[in-house]
Amino acid sequence: MDYTQLQSLYIATPAFQPLVPVALLPYLAFFLLLTTFTLGFYVSTLPKDTIPVRETAVATLASVLGGFGVVAMFCTAGVYV
Repeated sequence: MDYTQLQSLYIATPAFQPLVPVALLPYLAFFLLLTTFTLGFYVSTLPKDTIPVRETAVATLASVLGGFGVVAMFCTAGVYV
């Protein structure tokens, strides 16, 4: 393939369409981060168990939600990561 064929392929491809509409990102970020902080508070109030299965599950969920919330917040601010 030479440069002109690649250029015509590039021009013919459709523009990127995100799965989540950009207008929903601020609300999504707020909800995810609020849930993260709420779960963080909940984890701190759980009784200490010998095998912390429940603590680990709640902390893992909070961590995943926090990660997606931070990405949504950055995308809201225009830093597309």
